[in-house]
Amino acid sequence: MLTQEQVGEIKEHLEKAQNPIFFFDNDPDGLCSFIILRKFCEKGKGVQVKSHLLKKEYFRKINELNIDYIFILDVPLVENDFFDEAEKINLPVVWIDHHNVQIKFPDFVHYYNPILNNPRTNEPVTHLCYSISGKKEDLWLDIIGCISDNFYPENYPEFRKKFPELIIDSEEPFDILYKSKIGEIAKILKFALLDTTTNVVNLLKFLIKAKNPYDILEENEKNSAIHKRFSEIDKKYNKLLEKAKKNVEDEKLLFFKYSSVLSMSNELANELSYLFQQKTIVVIRINNSIATFSARGKNIINIIAKALEGISDSRSGGHENAVGGQMKSKDAEEFYKNLKKLIN
Repeated sequence: MLTQEQVGEIKEHLEKAQNPIFFFDNDPDGLCSFIILRKFCEKGKGVQVKSHLLKKEYFRKINELNIDYIFILDVPLVENDFFDEAEKINLPVVWIDHHNVQIKFPDFVHYYNPILNNPRTNEPVTHLCYSISGKKEDLWLDIIGCISDNFYPENYPEFRKKFPELIIDSEEPFDILYKSKIGEIAKILKFALLDTTTNVVNLLKFLIKAKNPYDILEENEKNSAIHKRFSEIDKKYNKLLEKAKKNVEDEKLLFFKYSSVLSMSNELANELSYLFQQKTIVVIRINNSIATFSARGKNIINIIAKALEGISDSRSGGHENAVGGQMKSKDAEEFYKNLKKLIN
């Protein structure tokens, strides 16, 4: 976890900020992190970061909204050009993350990562933000963010007592994710993020006002758009999952490639790793000239790094056993061949 001193520093930054912007990763951990801090400080705008990379292009939001403070939540990669733009106008940057540190960043960036305190830790950013806010009424958001990120938090029993009908009696995060109602809520939120900017903005407004998990789970007039989107995406997701499950001929590697404008690689990789726990899982999405991927497996961060050697304009980042990345579509076949050699 973060130290009490670090928690105090982040609270000071939130207090100083008059019109902050929160850039959060495009998954339930990033989303719940933002909602928890937004409820805590009661100010600021939220912007989702797609493809797990905060690019210079996102800086236009700062200029449009007259922002005075930047917070980055659960985003594993940030372009140096983005920091250059912040430094030009002397904007404070607070970056809260839990991924392996991938880049060198300027000294003016206030960087908080529990890995720097304890290399064996892996608390999601949702859990870090919950420790900052300390608001018990947001426990349900903490649980959703943690479970969706394959982390079993110490306060899960507390949530179980409060909402026993939403959970199962297990300490395995993916058991909870795929077999309980709280996991269903996490999936609803993830698929709701795969929508137009207008609908995502409406989602954020809805969640800021939400008081408990039933506000999401039980369909009504206020959340009907969220449920409609979930139903649409879930059908597409399940078709892809069934196709991916057939790619099991290789003893050690399950490699699944699909084409889509929708990014579901992370969710597919997670569920496939749950279903085929002895295999290395790599799911790659082709969208025009770009291929993005999610990979799961023991020491996968180093395996992926080696598989990408010699492939220009490629990148990867994440955790020891869970990684995401990107390359040009034309290099996907070379990437696959490299993986097969390394794994087999």
